[in-house]
Amino acid sequence: MTLVAFDFDDTLAQSDPGILLGREYDVASETRGLVEQGLRDEIDFETSLRGRVSLLEGMPERRVETAFDRCQLRDGAAELIADLRRSDVSVAIVTGSFERGVEATLDRAGIAVDHLVANRLVLENGALTGDVEGPVLDDRKDRSLGELAVAEGEDLDRTIAVGGGATDLPMLRAAGTAVGFDPVPLVEQHCDVVVPSMRKLRLYFDQHDIVDADGT
Repeated sequence: MTLVAFDFDDTLAQSDPGILLGREYDVASETRGLVEQGLRDEIDFETSLRGRVSLLEGMPERRVETAFDRCQLRDGAAELIADLRRSDVSVAIVTGSFERGVEATLDRAGIAVDHLVANRLVLENGALTGDVEGPVLDDRKDRSLGELAVAEGEDLDRTIAVGGGATDLPMLRAAGTAVGFDPVPLVEQHCDVVVPSMRKLRLYFDQHDIVDADGT
């Protein structure tokens, strides 16, 4: 068995659920500004995340669901996840994004993963409070990967991490194999392999016998 841990935003998913929430609640420019500050390393991930979620205070639950309904997996992602699991590979998603949005996206695609490590938006009286809670409030995804490896009885050096953003870097460094999915330059230099697309990622897994070539 092998454990493969994926980032969600901009790796498995075509778009960031947090950005979709901002658009739905008419705070898209403010949300993107906080994201870009984080990318420029002007603020840390937790500050950026809490700032973005605070902009959503009072957002009705139905509008949250509408935003999450717009989140889609990349072409080929659902098939890859399903084939990995059929090949006795344990599949995890480790993301600073929101559990409810990830679950809704997977449900629409008709797939599941073995582990989902994500944050949670706090709801009260049918609306967001502007607070967030969960296990990935900082950028320590390596901690989550280590805990998943222990739960699966897998050596950390046999795990594979897939991601491309700065917050994925600790997880990529900790994994036995770091796969950069269209990574930013800072991340690329720490990757064992770099792939530009889901098709190339599938090819990598096929060539290294991680997933059966015929998906059975």
